[in-house]
Order: sequence, then C-alpha cells, then structure tokens
Amino acid sequence: MSDHIVVTKANFESEVLKSTVPVLLDFWAAWCGPCRMVGPIIDSLAEEYKGRIKVGKVNVDEENDLASRHGIVSIPTLLVYKDGKIAKQAVGAIPKHNIEALFKDLI
Repeated sequence: MSDHIVVTKANFESEVLKSTVPVLLDFWAAWCGPCRMVGPIIDSLAEEYKGRIKVGKVNVDEENDLASRHGIVSIPTLLVYKDGKIAKQAVGAIPKHNIEALFKDLI
C-alpha cells in the first residue's frame, strides 16, 4: 500500500497549499510509459519520508483543470510545494536521487 494521496481540485488547497510539510506532486497518466517508470519511485519516497513530506499524485486525465492551472504540457512533471508555493520542479523520468534532491533541502 502506498502512502501517497490522490490530489484533486477539491482537496488541492487543504492537501497542498495549506500543508505544514513540503509536498511532492506527481502529475501523471495511466497511459504514460515514463510515468509508470517513476510511479514506484514516488511510492517508495512517500513511504521513506512519511511525516517529513507529503506525496500527492494528480492524474492529468481526471484533473485537467489542475494540470492546466499548473501549465503541465509534458508528463511526468514533478512539483515541490513549500509554504503554499512551488519551490522546485522537474519534467520527465528522472532517477530517485534526482527526485530526492528536489525536496531534501526543504525538510
């Protein structure tokens, strides 16, 4: 079982903008090969850093409005929110240590 949350338009403000810990958001889709490669890494980071960061996944097919609002044109796109603002971002299938580097200095 994964420790990530499913982020939607309905819970975006409470789960991401008002979070007291940094939030790693993964914008993905089921049909996206690179997203399927990054998915297990995201899940393992959610477990490893439980309580220190929050990990959320946004399905771009189901949450088109959130994807548009963030200007997502390529997936996977990873955004790190800190104090309600985007602190870092990365696009594409990147290795675990690069994903960790996005948030490690924020926790």
